[in-house]
Amino acid sequence: MTKNVRVRFAPSPTGPLHIGGVRTALFNYLFAKKHNGTFVLRIEDTDQNRYVEGAEKYIIDALNWCNIPFDEGPGKNEKFGPYRQSERKDLYKKYADTLIASGNAYYAFDTAEELDFHRKDHEAKGKTFIYNWHNRLKLNNSLSLSAEEVEKRIANGDDYVVRFKMLDTTEGSHGTISTTDIIRGHVSFKKEVLDDKVLYKSDGMPTYHLANIVDDHLMEITHVIRGEEWLPSVPLHISLYHALGWKAPEFAHLPLILKPTGKGKLSKRDGDKLGFPVFPLEWNSPDGEVSRGYKEDGYFADAMVNFLAFLGWNPGTEQEIFNLEELIAAFDLERVNKSGARFDPDKIKWFNHHYMQDQNNEELAAMFQQNHEELKDIDVNYITMVVGLIKERATFISDFWNLSAFFFVSPKSYDEKAYKKSMKEGTRELLTELSGVIQTIEDFEVENLTSTIKTWITNKEIGFGKVMMPLRLALVGALQGPDVFDIMYMIGKNQTIERIENLATTI
Repeated sequence: MTKNVRVRFAPSPTGPLHIGGVRTALFNYLFAKKHNGTFVLRIEDTDQNRYVEGAEKYIIDALNWCNIPFDEGPGKNEKFGPYRQSERKDLYKKYADTLIASGNAYYAFDTAEELDFHRKDHEAKGKTFIYNWHNRLKLNNSLSLSAEEVEKRIANGDDYVVRFKMLDTTEGSHGTISTTDIIRGHVSFKKEVLDDKVLYKSDGMPTYHLANIVDDHLMEITHVIRGEEWLPSVPLHISLYHALGWKAPEFAHLPLILKPTGKGKLSKRDGDKLGFPVFPLEWNSPDGEVSRGYKEDGYFADAMVNFLAFLGWNPGTEQEIFNLEELIAAFDLERVNKSGARFDPDKIKWFNHHYMQDQNNEELAAMFQQNHEELKDIDVNYITMVVGLIKERATFISDFWNLSAFFFVSPKSYDEKAYKKSMKEGTRELLTELSGVIQTIEDFEVENLTSTIKTWITNKEIGFGKVMMPLRLALVGALQGPDVFDIMYMIGKNQTIERIENLATTI
């Protein structure tokens, strides 16, 4: 690839960034970095009625948390700024006027009531109303009105929109508009179903279509990588580039992220219903509603990025665990699937469990201590050693307490099934004798504990389970946890003996 690759992620600040948007940003980022290109963030806020305070900051915070920051955008390397469309609105009128002057667009004065009448009239006849080549001359626009009438209406301040003239009436409805999509290959669209889209409104704001094309051209975007919901807009966008005399970028339309059932697009409602987040960070909406985020739920950013990369992309190998540098090296748009990718909440937990094992124990211990009042006065070095023993069973830091509470506090009760399984005839006497053996051990290290107690059991010619099960129950309160001798070493001789004696008194 010889040209300087420039891609953009262009979300609307209408709320929190959905996980699907994060995946789109990630694929743009990976493609840019693979080709030593530039990843641009553009805020598409032309729809001011849907603007939500705090949404832009949330988008930027989410990208930074995922370690996929933009190279160029609001407040950063503003080579082609500004990067908020609301701050660029004056330049869009110029291009709307250019399209009108060249005969590729026209003013339309149809009111909402008039358009609604036409829609309902068509529905009554079993048809669909499409504002395009076959009826535009019968409607209320600058193609059907005289030049004098058009000037008069504009001078009077009548509401209008600028519509793109998708086809000349003389062209008819035959044929197709075609292009090549990097992911989907050859795609074509029938001209007969294409309508004259609104490009510009009388309030001075462009629609998505005009602003998108103008900004992509002026910002020198070479590849447009976006969700498949924008695929139907391709014929309009290609036609706009042609009408303005510009070269279109290459297009790649990503597959949908589907519900866990595999049917339908993933939504916030699915997450609420099934108990998983659909946003990278917690979102506090202006009306007070709080939505869960992957960060606050205890997921590692690297795990989420690794998981998202596999939603629609496949490296062509058996490898599943990729750090960001490996993803960049392996990523190829041509290996992105056309079909939708099913969101599997259990799979992202699998990734998080794996990444847990690679985390620094000191950092995990500090986070664990911060989240639990019971640990505030405990030496963080001790907590770090505990984390090293239990994290292989954990998926989240929030799992740590249930997996390790016995390292910090003596069991106050015993699992009922485990108690019945461990307590046999003669168990009390064995525990008492074991307590005495442990009392004599001077070198209270794991290796010596293991050797001394196993030798004692062997010499008594009894099964290991008769001692090891009640010993574990005494130390933990259940038949779970890391190696018994590691636990004994960690809690120390006095606590070990006390716990054994506590259990013995219950028999």
